[in-house]
Amino acid sequence: MTVFATYNIKGGVGKTAAAVNLAYCAAQAGHRSLVWDLDPQGAASFYFRVPPASGSTRQPLKGKGELENLVRGTAFPGLDLLPTNFAFRHLDVWLEAAKKPEARLGKRLKPLSRDYEYVFLDCPPTLSLAAESVFHAADVLLIPLIPTTLSLRAFEQLQVFLAEQGPRGLRRLAFFSMADRRKKLHLDIMAALPGERPEILGTVIPQASEVERMGPEQAPVGSFAATSKAARAYRDLWQEIRQRLSPG
Repeated sequence: MTVFATYNIKGGVGKTAAAVNLAYCAAQAGHRSLVWDLDPQGAASFYFRVPPASGSTRQPLKGKGELENLVRGTAFPGLDLLPTNFAFRHLDVWLEAAKKPEARLGKRLKPLSRDYEYVFLDCPPTLSLAAESVFHAADVLLIPLIPTTLSLRAFEQLQVFLAEQGPRGLRRLAFFSMADRRKKLHLDIMAALPGERPEILGTVIPQASEVERMGPEQAPVGSFAATSKAARAYRDLWQEIRQRLSPG
C-alpha cells in the first residue's frame, strides 16, 4: 500500500481536487483506492456525497478495527472514503496527549493495506502536530503549487521545515495547479522553477471551469467531463506520478 498526502501550507491551491481526482484515476485503472478526508471542512466528503462522520476526534485514531468500520463506499467502483469528522479541528489537541503522536496516523492506516493499493490523505493547510503525523504516515507528499509568488514562498517554507524536521524517506512531488497560461507570471514561473527543483513534475493542472464544477456536480472531473483538459491533466498527472515512483 502506498500512502499519498496532498498537502501545502497554503490553502486554496487545489489539494482536495487533486486527492479526489487522482484517487478516481487510480480506481478507474483498477487499483483499490481510499481517500481519507482529514480536513474538518469536509470538501472531499462533499465531492463524494458522503456526510461527515459523527463521534469524537479520537475515534478514528485509537483502538483496533475502528478505522475499517468508518470506511464508506462511493458511487465509483474501487474507490472508498473515510469521511471527515468536524471534531478533527481538535486533532492537534488529542495528538499532544497521545504517545508517539507523530506515528499515530501511520499506525492506524497499516491494517488497511489488506484492502487498498493506494490511500490519499486530503490534509488541511496547517503546519502542526497533525501535519507532522501526516508526514510520518505518508510515503509520498503531493504538493500542488499555484505559480504565484506567495505560493512559492509557502513551498520554500515547507521545504525548509521538511529538511530540518521531516522524516527520512518521505518522497516529495510537486506540480503546478490552477495554472493560467494567459498570465505572464504563471508562464515565467512554470518555465523557470522546474529547472531549479527536480521534484516538480511536468504535468500542469489548468485553471478550468470543469474543476469548479466539481462543487455542483459533487463528483470527480473525469466522471462528468472525461474529455476535458482538466480530466486529461489529472490522468496525465497520475501516470507521471506512477512513472516517477517506478523502480529504475
